[in-house]
Amino acid sequence: MAYKLTAVQVKTAKPKDKLYRLSDGGNLYFCVRPNNSRSWQFRYKRPAQDKVTYLSFGTYPDMTLAEARDKALEARRMISEGIDPQLAKAEQKAMAIVEQNATFLFVAEQWKATKEGRIKEKTLHGNWRKLELYAFPKLGAIPVTKLTAPLAIAALRPIEEQGLLETVKRTAQLMNEIMNYAVNSGLIMANPLSGIRDVFKKHKVVHMKALQPHEMHELIKTVATANIQKVTRFLIEWQLHTMVRPNEASGAKWNEIDLDNKVWVIPAERMKMSREHVIPLTDQTMAILEAIKPISGHREFIFPSSRNPKVSTDSETANKALSRMGFKDRTTAHGLRSLASTTLNEQGFDYDVIEAALAHTDKNQIRAAYNRTDYLERRRTLMSWWSEHIEKSSYGSYSVTNLRKVM
Repeated sequence: MAYKLTAVQVKTAKPKDKLYRLSDGGNLYFCVRPNNSRSWQFRYKRPAQDKVTYLSFGTYPDMTLAEARDKALEARRMISEGIDPQLAKAEQKAMAIVEQNATFLFVAEQWKATKEGRIKEKTLHGNWRKLELYAFPKLGAIPVTKLTAPLAIAALRPIEEQGLLETVKRTAQLMNEIMNYAVNSGLIMANPLSGIRDVFKKHKVVHMKALQPHEMHELIKTVATANIQKVTRFLIEWQLHTMVRPNEASGAKWNEIDLDNKVWVIPAERMKMSREHVIPLTDQTMAILEAIKPISGHREFIFPSSRNPKVSTDSETANKALSRMGFKDRTTAHGLRSLASTTLNEQGFDYDVIEAALAHTDKNQIRAAYNRTDYLERRRTLMSWWSEHIEKSSYGSYSVTNLRKVM
């Protein structure tokens, strides 16, 4: 096309009393204002509208005549394709702002907000702490649009070199969750970190230490005769009989006990899988409650801390006690659950009933959807057998039905 303006004309254009425009052709204009500010404008009709508008390309001399013509050419191409160049410019500007502000840390904070109230506060705090220690220092200021697998891998290599392989695995998993959130939010098209866990060394799985069924007698006898606090002894017995996790046992509250129906109802917020767990109470577990009642019956927690009885004993109390009793390399407090599971499976109890007693969830999601029963009545039979088995395994060395005598 034939252009109308020359570089000299643009340079020597003088201001007047009113704004005026010099046409270069192709809807490109050089606008001169009374205060001598000069800029490039593109005049066009917005697609699907009769309204005429002006789109600013920038000021002179920051933008030259040649550069303004290139901008006008691109604008005419967009209009021919039904695209409004003004809206396209606004969208481009918005994306630039998003890219600048949507750093990995910024997106992570938004991701964290979606987790609050959905997972346990302790878990969320632990996850965020990992990110603060291992991800944010090197990656936090990087826009998610610029974050790549090599950058993420380089940030986690020092942790791998320290041998903290489980930490590497968990941190990489959290980083992937954040980037998946960025995808779902429309910030990025795909998650570039999806495969980074495969480049790191794998943590060797070490199965939890647990006693074998034939060692039950030794455990019961040792717990009965050990020089430990009464609350700790009752706690170990309680955990063994009820088959719960250490933190679920240590945090037991009197208001969770339904004496009339002989059940212990652990609320969802105290359970690992955030699902209420109902445990049938046997004669033996009722005896434990009766025995400890003079100590804590007037308090909130069944197993209060020796230092501050207004709070529960630490979840590691049973574990530390077992270690001091000589079981350090043989079992843990959590291993008592494995002892129960092994024994009950060997006795031929229904696998699903055992899993329900242990508050395990079915990994087969389809199967789990159809198997919602908690087998409460069948678990009463199972729990009664288990408590009687524990008592018989003592061979008279220690009878939980006579716990009052230990007081």
